[in-house]
Amino acid sequence: MTNRKKWQVRLFFIVWLVFIKLFIKDSLFGFLLLNTFLGYIPIELSFHIGKPKQNVIIFWLLTCAWLLFYPNAPYILTDLLHLSWLHPNDINGMLKLDGHIWFLYTCLLISALTCAFLGFWSLIHVAKAITAKLHLQMGFTNMLVTFVLIFLSSVGLYIGRFLRVHTVYLITNPKFYIHMFANMWNREMLIFVILMTIIQLVIYWIYTIIQDNGSDA
Repeated sequence: MTNRKKWQVRLFFIVWLVFIKLFIKDSLFGFLLLNTFLGYIPIELSFHIGKPKQNVIIFWLLTCAWLLFYPNAPYILTDLLHLSWLHPNDINGMLKLDGHIWFLYTCLLISALTCAFLGFWSLIHVAKAITAKLHLQMGFTNMLVTFVLIFLSSVGLYIGRFLRVHTVYLITNPKFYIHMFANMWNREMLIFVILMTIIQLVIYWIYTIIQDNGSDA
């Protein structure tokens, strides 16, 4: 991604976060400001990973920080379920034509799609950077690294959504959560992780198709 595009992304998030702060007054959706900001952090971190002649220690520190924060990017996709709080269906089961509901839907969808797709770009970028830093062959190895990062992010989604553990808690008090993480593995957890992994793999497939079309043009 060029520096010009990076600054476009930064400007968008600044403007969008200010917009959310000013215009979303519904207390039920107060989470959107924080979740959108957290979703932006791994995108910003990825801009600084894999620079030419980057110090190895700095590279791995940034990569570890990115890995901790990355699940926040696709996390907002799960926030779409909160639209049910607005009771969007009438007594006949039809969707209501209510401006307030559709305004919140639009805001939530913009945050979710922006964080998810730009976040996924950051995942692919970081996977390539890791592969290059380890002096491994691209191709299959890069796909394997990408899959591992996707799987880890799906586990992170479960931790954030159902264990309610934010990234900040992992940094400030990691020992407290070791026992919790060791005992979280069960059938329902694995089903959720597999489904989130499938969603991200589909996004990855779409990304590769778009990338191939761009190179063929």
